[in-house]
Amino acid sequence: MNDQPRGAPRDRTATVEESRRALAHGYGLLRDGPVADACSALHRAAVGLRDTDPPAARHALVAAASAAWAAGDRDGHRRVLAVGPCDSCGADGTDLPCADTCPQGDWRAYRIGMDAVLAGDFRSAKRLLGPRADLVPADAGADELGDAGRTALLLGRLPAARRLLSLALASARSAHDEDTVPAVLAHLAYAELREGRHPQARAHAEEGLALAHRLGLANVAAELAAVLALVESIAGDLPTVERRIEAVLATAQPHGLAQAAFLAAWARARAELGCGKVERAAARLAPLVRPGARQAHFGLWFLAVPCFVEACVLSGRSPDAGEMIDLFAGWTELGADPQAPAQLHRCRALVAPPDHSEQLYRRALAHHQRAPGPYEHARTHLAFGMWLRRRRRPTEARVQLRDALMAFERCGATMWARRAASELRAAGETTGAAGTGPLSSLTPQQQRIARDVADGATNKEVAAELSISIRTVEYHLRNVFAQLGVRSRTGLAHLLASTDGAPDRH
Repeated sequence: MNDQPRGAPRDRTATVEESRRALAHGYGLLRDGPVADACSALHRAAVGLRDTDPPAARHALVAAASAAWAAGDRDGHRRVLAVGPCDSCGADGTDLPCADTCPQGDWRAYRIGMDAVLAGDFRSAKRLLGPRADLVPADAGADELGDAGRTALLLGRLPAARRLLSLALASARSAHDEDTVPAVLAHLAYAELREGRHPQARAHAEEGLALAHRLGLANVAAELAAVLALVESIAGDLPTVERRIEAVLATAQPHGLAQAAFLAAWARARAELGCGKVERAAARLAPLVRPGARQAHFGLWFLAVPCFVEACVLSGRSPDAGEMIDLFAGWTELGADPQAPAQLHRCRALVAPPDHSEQLYRRALAHHQRAPGPYEHARTHLAFGMWLRRRRRPTEARVQLRDALMAFERCGATMWARRAASELRAAGETTGAAGTGPLSSLTPQQQRIARDVADGATNKEVAAELSISIRTVEYHLRNVFAQLGVRSRTGLAHLLASTDGAPDRH
């Protein structure tokens, strides 16, 4: 029985012990459990420890903010940042500067900077958070380097993020800090993915995933699997992507990992777009990018907008694309994503009248020269080449399509390289891929239709992709069946799966 009178002050030792237990529980949930619960436990621990152990309180608050981000909880993230790790450095949302003797003196800048990120004020965010990435001591350890790398990644400084996270990885390995390695690999792989370095992202994500599974880090494993799904969405076939996504969602759904679920959904839609399932891709991407309470993740929506715009245009939903382009333009002006200006011009070119499209495509290509990202650069070459071919300018189209094909091959985008090669053949150039096999007797357009149908695209989707009528697709498909000696779409898929050496799609 508790004899303490109601309303009497709690014993300080008991409060600290409870906070320590909450801290351990929160870190455990962050490894393998619902991240919303982890955020609450870590937040409670930080409040209880800020008087007696400010460094532990600070680490708890950073971890709680990370849990809120993983959960896609903007308000929870703000609540965490409203607590200071000691009484003098902005506790309870005040703006008092921290005392000079306090080891947490940069907390106020961090808190206000992160609030600026959530508000979309990246100019203030860069001013307040930039020093965390720029002023890292030469003898910094894995935690400090990792924190600096994550800050650079958040600010869109991708080369700096990759450099700092690589140093953090080397530091963790040299210190034999195995528990830290998977999370660092997850952020490093994500930075490489954002830069279009897909082969490197795959290597780091696969290494991190194996280690996370061995250490029981289920939540980090889900994040790493989501990065792999995005790599496979441009490098593999749709069934491979879907198997990876099933593994992501097995953890992401019960644990509330909104970030991992977002990346998985984006990966599936990107794979569908790459293999011609444009209507399905547009429908899947819509809830990821649309603003409002049901938006999939407040800090990631912009990543999927270029795919959504392309899927909408190819499936005849241009009004939906126009609305999102305006929102994406606002995001681009914030200056937080170095690839966004090029992507914005490509999106505008896709919906512009013919007399304006070419200028917009060329502006997009000029912006690509100033930002990392070979995959996005190749996407623009492909879109421009397709536009030129459809306007009966095959010589100019082939220049763009060759650049797209070579860039896709360099960054491991096998699925998109096949698409570029198909467009290049349709523009009148032999790429060497169609000289043998069952499709060699078909025209370039028939080859494209055959492959798209074998991948599961509907006649309407193929027509939208090739800018031809559904009746023309049906006509070519009948001729394809006759020449190849098959009677159905399933028979065509079986034939191509066996001759390509790919797994059967049906």
